[in-house]
Amino acid sequence: MMMLTRPEIKAYLRRIGIGEIQPPSLEFLAELHRAHVSAVSWQTVDIVAGRPVPIDLDASVRLMLENRSGYCFHLNGAFSVLLRSLGFRVYRHRAGVQPAGQEPRLSGFHLGLTVGLTDPSGQEQRYIVDVGLGDMPFEPIPLQDGTYEQGPLRYQVERSVVAEGGWRLVHDPLASFVGVDFAPEELEDIEEFKPRHEFYSRSPESPWHQLFLVRNRHAEGSNELRGCIWSRRDANGIEKIEIRSKSQWLEVLGDVFREHLTAYSRLERDELWHRVWKRHEEWKKEKMQQSNP
Repeated sequence: MMMLTRPEIKAYLRRIGIGEIQPPSLEFLAELHRAHVSAVSWQTVDIVAGRPVPIDLDASVRLMLENRSGYCFHLNGAFSVLLRSLGFRVYRHRAGVQPAGQEPRLSGFHLGLTVGLTDPSGQEQRYIVDVGLGDMPFEPIPLQDGTYEQGPLRYQVERSVVAEGGWRLVHDPLASFVGVDFAPEELEDIEEFKPRHEFYSRSPESPWHQLFLVRNRHAEGSNELRGCIWSRRDANGIEKIEIRSKSQWLEVLGDVFREHLTAYSRLERDELWHRVWKRHEEWKKEKMQQSNP
């Protein structure tokens, strides 16, 4: 079982803006969760750039310590190591995200996490934690049937119909996906996710292969940068802004998503922008053709 050294724990906590190590508690877990989803975006940057990072736990932790990021396998993988190193009881689960227009599934294309905390009566209470979904929960959600509101987003926990003995997290109706189903079995390692990562990160059939996508969550809503379209969501709804210059694009990436492309040279950032802008123009042309058949 991978554990972080004390200097590594402190460096990880600094990355997400937390100064002090505290004993495991629901309050500290919630603080860690809020800090992580606010500071570290979900993204496909390295995949689109053709430089996918392995999902081994040490590689995922290094991404965090180097002020970089990734997608669900990296984010939840690294967070699970941090939590265990801080003394939390963490369980990893096979899960599947249900996109809009598709059926619920337990595909193993998502790494799910739960944390067990002992209540005053000595019983273990489980919480769903997930820093690896795009417009993810802002705080841990009790693993109990019910509806949970966090800012303008509403989540519902119910029994899964595709995972026997499992559970389902239903996302807000206006969010980027319908829900996630989780298998109840605990996974000792993340080996079974590696073929999924290989598909997601390298296959031309992957939904992320050419889609530059960055998302984060904050107390009042969420942000998404899809190519050159920045979507800001809060209690008033969703505002979409077209980004039309490289300087503005880099500014939004840095200021809104805290993604400064530190692993990329100036030339590589230029190439990435031109690739994203070209795909954006193709997308606009396709939309125009669809509206004028």
